[in-house]
Amino acid sequence: MQKDRPIVLSIAGFDPCGGAGILADVKTFEQLNTLGMGIITANTLQTEDQFFKTEWVALETILDSIQTLMKRYPISIVKIGIVKDFSFLNAIVQQIRKVNPNAFIIWDPVLESSSGFRFFQEEDLEKLPKVFAKINLLTPNYLEFLKIKPFLNTNTSMGILVKGGHQKNNLGVDVLHHNHQETSFSPNHLNVSDKHGSGCVLSSAIAAHLALGKDIKDACQLGKNYVESFLNSHPSLLGFHHV
Repeated sequence: MQKDRPIVLSIAGFDPCGGAGILADVKTFEQLNTLGMGIITANTLQTEDQFFKTEWVALETILDSIQTLMKRYPISIVKIGIVKDFSFLNAIVQQIRKVNPNAFIIWDPVLESSSGFRFFQEEDLEKLPKVFAKINLLTPNYLEFLKIKPFLNTNTSMGILVKGGHQKNNLGVDVLHHNHQETSFSPNHLNVSDKHGSGCVLSSAIAAHLALGKDIKDACQLGKNYVESFLNSHPSLLGFHHV
């Protein structure tokens, strides 16, 4: 087994066009000099601008995969993407913690796709505080943050990076809430092209930089730099990965 790169694990959906989900995650991991591994939560049929259907992978298969990979490889950073519901998410987080209690877990809470397909069941939102205590970093966009905000405990040690791409004011300014402090990350470019999967890329870039030893603030800044490069890579909805 190679030992030159830290390993980062993505537990996310499969997007056949490669713009989002596990393919986008692993592309990001590899560009940032980490070794990407992946476990699929769902098989989706979509393009960069249309969503057709989702077939969820059996939870038992996902949990067995977590057990197998995390027992075999030194995985300390895990990024979670789309999940079916609270029970799905909670079981995944519990399994990660069972195998490695000290793993750093990022959840990118994809509540619906950019093309309007809903994943996470909103009636489960009130149950989320039960799992937030086991997650290290949440990376919602502004609209997702507004849906989750009523259920957040102000005393939680979980970090929250609110992405600013959907805000009318302070467009593009991401805000990290961590250890009772707020840190703002302003965009380096005022004009960027929209991209399918940009949220996946940002959370994965943060995960990679954490695996490389950066602290959470530096990882968020470096992750933002990477995703801006991704956004500016091409005018279409499918971006290119490069550093």
